[in-house]
Formats: sequence, structure tokens, C-alpha cells
Amino acid sequence: MRVLVVEDEPEVAEFLSRVLRDATWATDVVGTVAAAREQMAVVTYDLAVIDVGLPDGDGFTLCRDVRAAGNHTPILLLTARNAVSDRVRGLDAGADDYLAKPFAVSELLARLRALARRPVAAVAPILRCDSLTLDPALRAAERAGEPLTLTAREFALLEFLMRNAGRACSRARILEAVWDDNFDPVANAIDVLVGRLRRKVDLPGHRPLVRTIRGMGYMIDASDVS
Repeated sequence: MRVLVVEDEPEVAEFLSRVLRDATWATDVVGTVAAAREQMAVVTYDLAVIDVGLPDGDGFTLCRDVRAAGNHTPILLLTARNAVSDRVRGLDAGADDYLAKPFAVSELLARLRALARRPVAAVAPILRCDSLTLDPALRAAERAGEPLTLTAREFALLEFLMRNAGRACSRARILEAVWDDNFDPVANAIDVLVGRLRRKVDLPGHRPLVRTIRGMGYMIDASDVS
């Protein structure tokens, strides 16, 4: 899961970033409406956390612009204002949920998990390929009924490959989907991660699913995908 945080207060932005990364979500942080528009135009996010008060506009306007562009990324608005009129304004602008500051971390994460569980066009709630099953909402995966013990990065990689089953995913695309902008990758980081995932997914006695496409990247075999 990749999350965009739009927050101009450095301390709050750092706090949100730390909380979300601790929850194993790749997180990008920007501080203006303009920067958020640029990011959302080139990166596909699973969730967005947007502060209402921003230096070059407000979260309400950003929400309207995002929806007008046909972007259906689930949006949680954050604000210090808790008036009913503000909540209504935010929801009418296209936000999916609204949380007033100060808030409990547990409530923030619960609301984001709830948004992540909502069905989105062209995104299956549970991904299946052969005997491999992945549930993004529960952050669980299993092969032939046996749970897979995956690190956060391995899970993110498997989810990305399964969402693109049958299509070769380049190392550049994998890097963008699985790591956030703070990651400075070593030369073979992706190959090492794929190798670890393959050892856990392609169990003895089962059809190999994680394939290397020479000169292109990696993919999940598309046979029997749902």
C-alpha cells in the first residue's frame, strides 16, 4: 500500500510519516496543493491523507480537483476544525472520511484500514492465482491453505505483482510501487527481494508462480488468476 500525506507542518508531517511507515505502508509526504497535484498525476496511491489548511490553498479544493480529474484514490481529510459544516464541506468536496485534530493514532489507522477495504474500480478485494491467495485488507497471504510469513516489503511486492498478474513489471515500476521516495536502493535490492519472495511463494510440489522475464523484469504467472 502506498499513501500520500499532504501536510505543511513539519512536525505533524514527520509524525504521520513515522506512524504510517510503522504500519508498513510506503509513504510520500508533500506540503502544498501544487506538489500534491503533481504527485497524484504521476503516482498511483492507495490512500491519501490531506490536511485542510495548506499554504497555497486548502484540502477541500484539492479534493475537488482530484475527483474532477477522475482520480478515485480514497481520501481522509485532517483538520483542526470539527464543525459539522466543515465535515459536510469536506465530504461534499469528494473526501471519503474526515478526522479532527488532535486524534488517536489507533483511530487514524483504523479509519485508513476501513478506507483500504472499500472496493475500488478494477481492484479486487481478494487476489487469487492458482493456490496463492492474498487479502490486502487483512494483510494476509497463503499458498494452498498454508499462511505465508512475509515481511512488509515482501507483502507489498507480492500484492503489486498479483495486481499486475500476467504483465512483466520492470524494476523501475517495482521500485516505485514498493518503496517510498526516502529509499536509496542498492544495485540488486529488487532482485534480492524477489528472490526472498520466490522462496516463500514457490513451495515444493506447487506450480512456480514468480517468474523472471529476461530483459524486462518479473511477473506472477497469469494462469488461473481471479
